[in-house]
Amino acid sequence: MALQERLRTLVTHTGPSIEDVRRLGGLDVSYSKDGSRLSAAVVVLDMGTLNVEQVTTYEDTPKFGYVPGLFSFREAPPLLAALENVDPLPDVLLCDGHGIAHPRRFGLACHIGVITGIPTIGVAKQAMIGHYEEPDGPQGSWSPLMDAGKVIGRALRTADNVKPVFVSIGHKISLDTACDIVVHSTPKYRIPQPIRLADQASRHVLRAGTVT
Repeated sequence: MALQERLRTLVTHTGPSIEDVRRLGGLDVSYSKDGSRLSAAVVVLDMGTLNVEQVTTYEDTPKFGYVPGLFSFREAPPLLAALENVDPLPDVLLCDGHGIAHPRRFGLACHIGVITGIPTIGVAKQAMIGHYEEPDGPQGSWSPLMDAGKVIGRALRTADNVKPVFVSIGHKISLDTACDIVVHSTPKYRIPQPIRLADQASRHVLRAGTVT
């Protein structure tokens, strides 16, 4: 917790515009049914076409317990190990997790962003803290996610009339640009394509029992 409090001061809220982004990276971690193994995956997509350019994975055993609010200490190390084999690195990373929408304003996306120096976005399926109004139905509609009187993210509709995802700044990016990138990279399903494909890649490794 002390480390999170210290590192959160390094998070910045400005960065590239969507026009500057050429390559998107999606990050996700999957676990075996008994919890004894994990697989971290990074899938890199072309920003314009959303075609896959590279997939890297890293398999390991969990080295940190499941502690609410400290999830990044469990998932950041294997994700960073998977990123080591990505060349060239993406312009922006999308993490399956929270950024500043976190009790100490330092979730997984912040952790990954600060360590790598890459602009990073947190995209979560559920809000961890805060309150929001349900956004309108069409894709791209959003409402602010508020906590203690401050905007910490957005409830964002990524497809017409589906449940919103919760987008927050990880590092080196504005909330407006983060949401624009998330909507652009979600052409069909609720979850952005980079994260969705990373989830599939990580699950494939666990099923196969091999590292790719």
